[in-house]
Amino acid sequence: MQDIKPPPVVLVFAGLDPTGGAGLSADIEAIISQGCHPAPIATALTVQDTRDVIRVGQVDALLVVEQARALLEDMPVAAIKLGMLGSAAMVEAIHTILRDYPEIPVVLDPVLRAGGGTELADEELMEAMRELLIPQVTILTPNSEEARRLAPDADSLHGCALSLLEQGSEYVLITGTHEPTPEVENLLFGGHRLIETFRWPRLPESYHGSGCTLASAIAGLLAQGHEPMTAIHQAQDYTWQALEQAYRLGFGQMIPNRLFWTGGEDEAFDEEDGNHAMLH
Repeated sequence: MQDIKPPPVVLVFAGLDPTGGAGLSADIEAIISQGCHPAPIATALTVQDTRDVIRVGQVDALLVVEQARALLEDMPVAAIKLGMLGSAAMVEAIHTILRDYPEIPVVLDPVLRAGGGTELADEELMEAMRELLIPQVTILTPNSEEARRLAPDADSLHGCALSLLEQGSEYVLITGTHEPTPEVENLLFGGHRLIETFRWPRLPESYHGSGCTLASAIAGLLAQGHEPMTAIHQAQDYTWQALEQAYRLGFGQMIPNRLFWTGGEDEAFDEEDGNHAMLH
C-alpha cells in the first residue's frame, strides 16, 4: 500500500454561512487551496443571503470546546484560524483552548459586521477579544473599519495597528478595501512599526467572504511551515486572484472563486441561444 504523507491540519472556528460564500465554507476552500486539511467547528449558525445577515443563532460554547479538544487530542493541528465568534462567552471558551496550545500559530479575522451592515459583535465581545484573544494571536487581519473599532482611542490606522500590537498580536495586517484610495493598500505592522505596504488593483465589485479567504489562506500557509511574512505575501496574491475571478450567484455580493487554481473548463449558460458555451 502506498504511504501517503498527510496534509497539515488547520483548526477553524467560524460561523456557518449557508450561501457558501463566507464563514466556514470560505475557510474550507481557502485552506484546501493551500494544500491543507480543514477541521471546521461552527461557532454560530446564520440566516443570511449574499446581501446581508438576517439572524444569528449561537452554538453552545461548551460544545465548541469539546469539539476542539477532541480534535486537538486526535490530530496534529498545525495552525488555528478564528473568524466570527458571536459572543463574549465564545471568546472566553476559545481562549481556554489557545491557552493550552500556545505553540500553535493563530490567525484571527475579527468579524464584527456583515458585508451588508448587520452588527455581529457588541462591545462586550470586542472587549473580550482585546483582553483574551489578541494577546494570543500570531497574525491579526482586520479591515480598516474593524481596526478602528478594536482600537477606538487611536487617531489613525497606524495608531490602531500599534495599539493592537501593544495588546499582544505579533503581526497586524490591516486591509484597505474600505478606504478611499485608488488602489487597495494593505498595511503590515510588526515589531512596533510599519513593515510593508502592499498595493493591489482595486476591483469593481463587493465580495462575500474576502476577509475569511485571506485569513484562512494565511493560516494554511503557516501550517505548511512558511514564515509569517511569506504566508502574508502569498495569501494576498491568492485572495486577489480569487476575487478577480469571482462570480455572481445571488442579488448581493460576488462570491470569490477560491478554486480558480483547478484550471478546469467552466460551463456557462448562454442566455441568447439556450446552449451551453465552454468558457476557458
